[in-house]
Amino acid sequence: MARVLLLNGSPHPHGCTAAALKEMTSVLEAEGLETELIQVGTRDIRGCISCGSCEKNGKCVFDDLVNQTAPKFEAADGLVVGSPVYYGSPNGTLLSFLDRLFYSTSFSKQMKVGAAVVSCRRGGNTASFDVLNKYFTISGMPVASSTYWNQVHGFTEADVRKDLEGLQTMRNLARSMAFLIRVIADGREKYGLPAFESGQFTSFPDGK
Repeated sequence: MARVLLLNGSPHPHGCTAAALKEMTSVLEAEGLETELIQVGTRDIRGCISCGSCEKNGKCVFDDLVNQTAPKFEAADGLVVGSPVYYGSPNGTLLSFLDRLFYSTSFSKQMKVGAAVVSCRRGGNTASFDVLNKYFTISGMPVASSTYWNQVHGFTEADVRKDLEGLQTMRNLARSMAFLIRVIADGREKYGLPAFESGQFTSFPDGK
């Protein structure tokens, strides 16, 4: 069974971001996908220190939720990242978590489907949405889209329940994600994954 991992970057497990992810989860499971939600925003997650330990040992030097999540991410077919908006950007705890999760894991993320979800009271949503999508696009992960930006509005979970268009966007996003996961699975079986080149690294140490 295909599996989707959902990350809640909010410090409020039952807040606005959770309401959006819950709307997605109900559809994903109705589509026959297995889901797991990981609460990131309530955890104490420090940022990457660029020590290089993960390259040597295959895991982050800080043995916390990042290392616990890594094998689940490797086994997943899709990843949903949800965050509230803080000063026009995603939650800092979530960004530290994603920096370390993506950087410290050497397994291929190619063709795992990614989706970013943001919640805000009013503004900063599209800027936050853009930041989260970059984790997917530099990792060979197709990005699932919906019928509007993947966002909900509100100051409380009850407010989000009134954002009918936002909830509709979440449901359509979940359907698109389920479809992409199934299509990619079929394509992998019929054609194999696209070949990605590697080895080139832009650097100009000689000044030329």
